[in-house]
Amino acid sequence: MSTLSVHSSADPADHRAAAEIATEAGRLLLDLRAAVADTATDPAELRAAGDRASHELIVALLAQRFPDDAVLSEEGADDTARLDAARVWIVDPLDGTREFGEAGRSDWAVHVALVVGGDVVAAAVALPGRDLTLATDPAPTLAPAWGGAPRLVVSRTRPPAVAEQLCEHLGGELVPLGSAGAKAMAVVLGDADVYAHSGGQYEWDSAAPVGVARAAGLHVSRLDGSPLVYNREEPWLPDLLICRPELAGAVLEVTRAG
Repeated sequence: MSTLSVHSSADPADHRAAAEIATEAGRLLLDLRAAVADTATDPAELRAAGDRASHELIVALLAQRFPDDAVLSEEGADDTARLDAARVWIVDPLDGTREFGEAGRSDWAVHVALVVGGDVVAAAVALPGRDLTLATDPAPTLAPAWGGAPRLVVSRTRPPAVAEQLCEHLGGELVPLGSAGAKAMAVVLGDADVYAHSGGQYEWDSAAPVGVARAAGLHVSRLDGSPLVYNREEPWLPDLLICRPELAGAVLEVTRAG
């Protein structure tokens, strides 16, 4: 799996670990998917197996490399000792479980992020279906603006009202896509321009995508422009904005008002 990386202030070993672990988990998920491709396996069973296997691998690899660090995973029990830990890995072993269970879809991801002092300092988002991992050292070059109407990535089934408002205000178009990681990386890769989400997400949904997107030069914040803070007692974030920097002012004008 090829790897594009981005830069932050963490130790080089942290960046490498995030990328390598996310990539390895992605390979495991691809192998699992391929193993049942020609069987009558229930998609729900495949999704559950993928969540479980990827979680177990990531947690084991983190424990091996960083035995003193805490971990917050979507698929694991929340140990509140993480609140007093100096370093916390926030991971989503399989972001876009629904898409993973649908043959041929590539808009699912693996998230691995290191948080220190509430901030993401190293991160990786693997897009196994695209044979690609984006991580945090050194930074990839942000794709140039494409020059057309702004493209806003949204959920395949329930586009948030804020995205529809932005679309109308900016004269843009909505682009349905799967997982949060796939949406955020679409902006990094130049396939989209804005990812605005309301209605809430857990920290593991956005920590790694935010780390990679910010390192790539994108604007990242809450919808009111305030910073995103991670490793809180309740790991829930009400909203999220990731967008091209030249669009941030126009986007925030709408999201702050709405």
